[in-house]
Amino acid sequence: MDLVFGSPLGRAAGLVALLAVTSLLWFVASRRSGTMRASAARADDPRLDLAGLGAVHGSRATFVQFSSEVCAPCRQVARVLTDLSTREDGVSHVEIDVGEHPDLVRTHGVLRTPTVFLLGPSGSVHGRTSGPMTPGQARDALAALDSDAPGTSELNSEPHGRTRGRG
Repeated sequence: MDLVFGSPLGRAAGLVALLAVTSLLWFVASRRSGTMRASAARADDPRLDLAGLGAVHGSRATFVQFSSEVCAPCRQVARVLTDLSTREDGVSHVEIDVGEHPDLVRTHGVLRTPTVFLLGPSGSVHGRTSGPMTPGQARDALAALDSDAPGTSELNSEPHGRTRGRG
């Protein structure tokens, strides 16, 4: 090992290799950000009780966004979902502050913000995503929900009629 990393050229080559691997991992992780992964609904899945938050399910779809006050990407995702929600009938957007609802955070396994759940008309979870989301990803998620049977496709997300879920 000393022969390879003992020289300045060896250390530089090692640093370049480390940067290449780190860049590749970052690229792979960032490509998944905002992509909603489908979830097959199960009978024992916990339901997101929107009535307890003073919010209602959309007749077509509901985007439930878990956010925090100090989260810059949360504001971007809220803008995307709010904008799209004004353009799509029957779709609602509910934003939940993780600091005010730690019980929901634990129950639904939210590990970072923003995390967005896509609920179908019955309120069942069809997908979830974490991280920034583009308008295209939001439109794709809603289109996938509209065109596919519950929980059978890879989704990407979208909304209507934003309600802040603050208790």
